[in-house]
This record gives sequence, structure tokens and C-alpha cells, in this order.
Amino acid sequence: MPIDRKYCMVCGERVTNKSVENRVRDVCSCCGTVFYDNPLPVAASVVLNEQRQVLLVRRRNQPFQGHWCLPMGFAEVGESNEDAARRELLEETGVEGVKFCLLDADSVHNEFYGDLLIVTYKMEKVGGQEEAGDDAEEVRYHSLDALPHLPFTSNRKAIEACRRMYRESWAIRDSFILLHTTQEESMLSDQLVGLIEKNAKKIAGLWLAEVRRAEATWSYRKIDPEILLGRVTASLAQFGCWLKGEVSAEEFRTFYQLLAQERKQQGFEIHEILAALSLLKKHVWNFARSHGIWDELIDMYRVLELNRRMAAFFDKAMVYTARGYK
Repeated sequence: MPIDRKYCMVCGERVTNKSVENRVRDVCSCCGTVFYDNPLPVAASVVLNEQRQVLLVRRRNQPFQGHWCLPMGFAEVGESNEDAARRELLEETGVEGVKFCLLDADSVHNEFYGDLLIVTYKMEKVGGQEEAGDDAEEVRYHSLDALPHLPFTSNRKAIEACRRMYRESWAIRDSFILLHTTQEESMLSDQLVGLIEKNAKKIAGLWLAEVRRAEATWSYRKIDPEILLGRVTASLAQFGCWLKGEVSAEEFRTFYQLLAQERKQQGFEIHEILAALSLLKKHVWNFARSHGIWDELIDMYRVLELNRRMAAFFDKAMVYTARGYK
């Protein structure tokens, strides 16, 4: 509760209000002692589990009895905020933690306690067992996407700061897992895939110009350029479907085998067909790389992830082309 002074702690005389250093403060009318009121220090912890859920406690006492909040409490005399955060975490949740980083420091006014300075740390669990204790009625992990109402604004700010801190690493990890399992869900590089599909005609035009002048693909000069342009544009316009597996493996294989057989009947050498595919890969990659953003780690991963997906795609295309030609 805010301090309501009536008598001086030094001499026992009555306390009055005076302006000191441009602020009204409690001052002893006799000895002149000035009483400086500082915000109460509060330490809080954000603990995440492997499912990216945050550990919350349901409050047993006022203020906000029955509401959920982060494990938190007042720092005591002779105790650092970090030590207080660890102690409160253990007392309220049974979890032993170590500091990972500082998430937020927030000055707030509370009607019950007055001015508070709430310092929140990201804590890593190193031991203990989740069990409600001290001022907590219940302890539970909650999904970051489905949090209960948190009456302390500092708690909400700290959790959001934690979410921002992990945003890139989580996105990269999730996309990396998808890259090595299934590609049915959204991946980070899908943004660049969409850009390729949207600019299919432009990329196809660049490919067509090179494939018709390169010595390694001399036979492509014999085919009507409009037919070539239309076919490549159509393929690139559905590039995402190819990459995501929305086209079946059988359809994919048949497409490139029939393409190779058609080119063979037209008098193409196998090396020319493979060279044309290699040139298409080059132009798709150059376009994506030039339009990628390189400001943050997640942007670099997005471009490199696309390169990995493209490599797998064109490797299979070349294998099926070679088999179809034979």
C-alpha cells in the first residue's frame, strides 16, 4: 500500500508536504528530514516449455485474486531482482530456473501497492517440478496463441517481447522441419515462390532469350519461340504446386518423360534438354535472389530454403528427363 506518513521516523514530529526538487514530498516539520518514496521492485519470470507454452500461476491473493499472471513477487532487502525472480519462481511454481536474458522493465502504478518497477526475465527451467505453492492456487502452461486474461500489463508486454525474440528462430525451425518432412503446410520460402509465379512470364522471357542464343542449346532455335514461351510460363505459373507436392509424383514424372521424348523426336540431343533445364533453374534462382530481402536472418534463410527446394525439384526433373529420353 502507498505510505501515508504522519510522523517523522527520525525525531517523531509531524510530517508536512513541501516542494523539494520540483516535487511535493513528505518533509519533517522539525528536523527537516526528506522522505523519498521509490517504486517497489517486483521480479517476474517467463518460462517456456518445449511446446512453446508459457508458465502461468493463478493468484491466490489480492490484487487480481483468481486471475492468471507470470510467477512474480517483491524483491527483498539484500536481494537482487534476478535472485528475487528465481526465488519467486521456485516458491510459486516449484520450478528451478536460471536467467537467460532481461525481457522487460516496466514502471506502473497499482492502486493496491502504489508505484511499482516490474522487471521480467526470460528464465530457463533447470530443475524442479511444476506444483502450485506459496501465493498460487494453480500452475499451468498456456499456449502463447490462447492466453487467458492477464491483468498486469507488464506481463503482457514481457510475453510479447519473448514472442518477438523467438519469432525468427521458431519460424526457421518450423520451416526447416517441413522441408525435411512434408511440404503441405506453409513454408517461409513460399513468399518467394509466389513472387516467381506472379512473374512467370518475365522469367520465362529471360530464359527464352538465353536458350535460343546459347551454343549448348542450339536446337531450341528450331522451335517456335511463342510455343516455348507459353509452355515455360505455364509451368512457372504453377511452380508452387510442383514444389508443394500438389502435383502427384506420377504426374511429375510423366510430364518430364514426355517432354524428353518429344524433344528427342524433334532431333534434340540429351545434353541440350538438360542444359535448358539448368538455364531455367538459373533464371528462377537469380530472380528470387534479386528480389529477396537480406536485412534479417529470417530473410536469408527464406532465400536459402528456396534454393534447397529448387535443387531437389530440378534434380528430379533432370533425372526423369534423362530416363524419358532413353
